[in-house]
Amino acid sequence: MAKVVVDVMLKPEILDPQGQAIQRALPSLGFDSVTSVRQGKHFEVEVGDADALAVVDKIAGTLLANPVIEDYAVRLVD
Repeated sequence: MAKVVVDVMLKPEILDPQGQAIQRALPSLGFDSVTSVRQGKHFEVEVGDADALAVVDKIAGTLLANPVIEDYAVRLVD
């Protein structure tokens, strides 16, 4: 059984209102040095296939991420 992680983020050119809201809230919590925040999604998928990375890459590209506005990275976890 392989554990594969997928991280999905909006492409840099896409506006991230949730990230901006977090960034605006941070100074009131004492975090004055933060200059940018981008929000994303994190998935952990367990796969019993020998080619787990390829399987999860296909899942990410068709279901977990919208490739028009999001980038994603797939990696195997030990």
